[in-house]
Amino acid sequence: MPVFDRIIGIDYSGAKTPTESLEPLRVFASDNLAVPVEIAPPPSPRRYWTRRGVAEWLVDQLTDGPRTLVGIDHGFSFPLRYFEAHRLEPDWPTFLDDFQRHWPTDGAHVYVDFVRDGHVGNGAERGGNARWRRITEERASAKSVFHFDVPGQVAKSTHAGIPWLRFMRQKLAGKVDFWPFDGWKLSGRSVVAEVYPSLWSRGFASKDRTPDQHDAYSIAEWLRRADLSGEVAALFDPALSPHERAAADVEGWILGVG
Repeated sequence: MPVFDRIIGIDYSGAKTPTESLEPLRVFASDNLAVPVEIAPPPSPRRYWTRRGVAEWLVDQLTDGPRTLVGIDHGFSFPLRYFEAHRLEPDWPTFLDDFQRHWPTDGAHVYVDFVRDGHVGNGAERGGNARWRRITEERASAKSVFHFDVPGQVAKSTHAGIPWLRFMRQKLAGKVDFWPFDGWKLSGRSVVAEVYPSLWSRGFASKDRTPDQHDAYSIAEWLRRADLSGEVAALFDPALSPHERAAADVEGWILGVG
């Protein structure tokens, strides 16, 4: 029997501000585990999703909706080296609050680069090194969450998206698990997890989809098939050493990386 009633795949974008329409920001969903289809934003003058719009829509969908697995394509936390360098408590909710204070990229008119350049917030006090990688990034051969200004970067989307994880967590208040920070095992609630579409996108024909559409589709379709096959539950309990799991309790983990 499938674990989830709905799968949502989101290809994220850290461009512009959180209230601007972003063509790369795409959402695909599989209701009742049918083939995923693209979800358009609610009717508005904006043609594409905004980061704020996606966060608010997810809160609405997850508050009283069916049991859902949401895969979002950006980092949910930072390497342990970051916590050590800034003498921060190794606790994810505390990290979310501290990061948003220094990187207020959920502000209506705030670009990630405004914080990087010192015009807003205090990003200089909470910076990282592009050589620092989380264990899960090393396993997945993914770029560091601090590696800006390179092709295929996840740094900008991560720095733009983390404050919206905080927003959703506050609004949903225990109704949803943010994996693995709320526990590695499935609890019966909906789940929001970090994903890396490059792990799966080459396995599906792109057809007439743009690269961003295809990444969002691939997230939803791969997870849908894993749920139908009975394999999805095992993804939430990867084989990690005690040291790796303790680190991942703080750093997070990419769903599907073994």
